[in-house]
Amino acid sequence: MPTKNIEPKLRLISEYTLLEKDDVFEIPQYQRAYSWTILHCSKLWQDIESFIDSGAEDPYFFGTIIVDCSTPNHLSLIDGQQRTTTFLLLLKALQLRLKDALDKLNMGPDTKALWLGLSTSYSTILKILYKADDDKEVAIEKSWDNARRTVILKNNSINELHRDDFQIIMDAESYWEAEKKVYKIPRKQKDNKYTNFFRNFKYFCDELAKYSESNLNNFAKIFLSKCQIIEIRSWQIEQAITMFNSLNSTGMPLSDADIISAQLYSFSGESDREKFMSAWQKIKELANELGQRKIIDIDGVLQQFMYMNRAEKQHYKLNEVTTPGLRKYYLTEHAEILREPMFLCGKFKKILDIWDKIKDYQIIKLLLKFNENFKLFLISYLNRYDVDKIDKDVVQPIAECMLRLFAIIESGDASYSASKFKTFLFNENFRLVDSTYPLAKIIQDFNNHISNTWKEDAVATDLRSYEKNILVYLNEYLYAKEQNRYFDIDERTNVEHIMPASGHNIEVIREDAGIEDEEEFAILVNQLGNKILLEETINKSISNDWFKTKKGSTLKSRNGYVGSSFGFALDLAKWPKDRWEKDDITAATEAAARRITNFIFNK
Repeated sequence: MPTKNIEPKLRLISEYTLLEKDDVFEIPQYQRAYSWTILHCSKLWQDIESFIDSGAEDPYFFGTIIVDCSTPNHLSLIDGQQRTTTFLLLLKALQLRLKDALDKLNMGPDTKALWLGLSTSYSTILKILYKADDDKEVAIEKSWDNARRTVILKNNSINELHRDDFQIIMDAESYWEAEKKVYKIPRKQKDNKYTNFFRNFKYFCDELAKYSESNLNNFAKIFLSKCQIIEIRSWQIEQAITMFNSLNSTGMPLSDADIISAQLYSFSGESDREKFMSAWQKIKELANELGQRKIIDIDGVLQQFMYMNRAEKQHYKLNEVTTPGLRKYYLTEHAEILREPMFLCGKFKKILDIWDKIKDYQIIKLLLKFNENFKLFLISYLNRYDVDKIDKDVVQPIAECMLRLFAIIESGDASYSASKFKTFLFNENFRLVDSTYPLAKIIQDFNNHISNTWKEDAVATDLRSYEKNILVYLNEYLYAKEQNRYFDIDERTNVEHIMPASGHNIEVIREDAGIEDEEEFAILVNQLGNKILLEETINKSISNDWFKTKKGSTLKSRNGYVGSSFGFALDLAKWPKDRWEKDDITAATEAAARRITNFIFNK
């Protein structure tokens, strides 16, 4: 069959999405996941509404879409998968809203034109989404089951974790059927629990629900008859990708993981392709799960491997802290590593498995409160071990080394990029990745660096004036270690001001505590000695109360410090006085400063 030239054509969106019976849009395996958010959909919606409000006669243009047609009946979306997917989700939301309007509208002399307009738009959308000729449309009216399982878009992307959501939405007879069946992200609330597919679909449904029948009719008619794209069809995949690289200046930028996974896919070879896709799918799933908890995402995996590999292979020199971007490192400087996709997948998976194993360790949850750059170096050390050999005894000593250094960053004015932090860690990374370099020497390296770089009194002075919240968690952790008490934190752990920072009784409480003026109060109330950790449920009920009330009366009620599991709160519940005063804050701040300073200097 002779090779066809490219075929650009200006088409209505309703024409572009209306496929032949055996045709299907296809998202290639190397493409990114569906990434459009409500912000993108809102912009699209506003563009359409503005166009409608303008009353313009000329069509409205929504950009260029590049389609590879080299495989019969497969319309492979080289550029335009985000817009095409979104157009189809909007059409589905519109189909449901039109159906609802038609069911409620009684056709009579005054409503006949409106009913015909809505009915025509509804029929057009059925033809698009369900390839419904007249007979099939009648069959769908009899039973929605005749519409189900019509595939118009097939998502083959190895980066798409929840591709079934799109078809679930298309198959649904109602919004609520779709909502019941789509994937819900664990631990997420409200709309954040949904994937982009359903979240965007819901956005369109919500917007369309605001329309009266006449406005709905106008919107549907104009969207179907005046909104256009340029579809460029190519019958050579290389040609299509070349055009994509030339034209893709306004679309969503590809992520580092998108680019690198596409390269790995291309190097996997026909015989190992299925094996690679399976491995990459597992990597993406675990990275997505850990990313939801802000532990590590897929780009973080790529970065952490790069830091480890650069140290192991000595791709940089002592005192050198400049790092290449991920794309430059993987695609240009060391492209050879991409030629072993399965080996690299194994390395990526191990990084994720380590984080998955340690994510609920107390020390890790504490470290995650600090500057996240610690992850780059902690993983370098833990990578020495088989995952099943890693336990709390392995993690605790190296994690506390990181905690000591990053506590200095948190307490002072210097940033991670300062040479006394970043240069030290980059140099130490040569040793962290070296399994023959013992932990005792690593600890000594941290001891020497800290004692040679900082003065204890200067650190303690910084801590006395510290007014933020991260070191409150560290102070509580160290106090629990001193007392051999339980310590654990989660997203429901609050920082509590023992003396309230606000509230309707604040002036009386301030004077009662012996604090002379508002300026002095503003300083004292935010010091370390006036802050503890407290469970959210307790904190909400007592946060602005008097100290006597905060202490609580009975363990049974669990209302007050007496019901907490944190050491400081429990000891405050037994405080011999019913007031928390200026001198108490000063003494507690001094104790906290000395406690954290001793920890930093490993005393």
